[in-house]
Amino acid sequence: MLKKLLFATCILILPFFLLSAKENTISMKKFKQTDIGNPAIAGSSTIHDNALQIIAGGADVWGVKDEFHFSYLEKKGDFDLAARIESLTSPHLYTKAGLMVREELTDNSRHIFFQVFPDNKPRNKNNGGYEFQYRQTKAGAMKAIYPATAIGIPKFPVNYPNTWIRLKRVGNDFTGLYSSDGKTWIVYTSYSLDLPNKIYLGMAVTSHNTKEAATALFRDITL
Repeated sequence: MLKKLLFATCILILPFFLLSAKENTISMKKFKQTDIGNPAIAGSSTIHDNALQIIAGGADVWGVKDEFHFSYLEKKGDFDLAARIESLTSPHLYTKAGLMVREELTDNSRHIFFQVFPDNKPRNKNNGGYEFQYRQTKAGAMKAIYPATAIGIPKFPVNYPNTWIRLKRVGNDFTGLYSSDGKTWIVYTSYSLDLPNKIYLGMAVTSHNTKEAATALFRDITL
């Protein structure tokens, strides 16, 4: 029991590096879009200058239900999704953007969200810009896997426009990876969740400020 508790509150440090993501660039036109929950500010996904721009309202992706904008496609089986987040505005300290795999398009769906914040300011148990979050049961409370320490130089800092993020599935194992250049990847953590073979996969953004939208630019999307 203690072992499981520790795993839920700090990252699993794995002693290996993945040298490159798959070079399978995917057309951004393949992604559909929707608001999840009922954000006070409607979101949108548009293509600008070879970038996917997501504008999102939403109270948060946290607790027992979510509000955010989702640019997604349906995917079966294993996947390896990577992107460079060029920029993320900061209407709130906890504004979030990242890669999400979701069982349903309902606001309380089970999911995994590997995400970044707008900067590296200290947050709960985290002094870096990356965080791995998940909802294990439908309508259940979300949990997060934090860096091993929140003291000193961040191990996983955001550095826009070179903030690279990657989410990989093998069976029911989901791995979040960090990179500063899109070539050398470091494992942030892995987590097991028995999601169905067919899921919704894509880019998610939430403002965390119901009165102001957040804007994120995603580039170099590969799958």
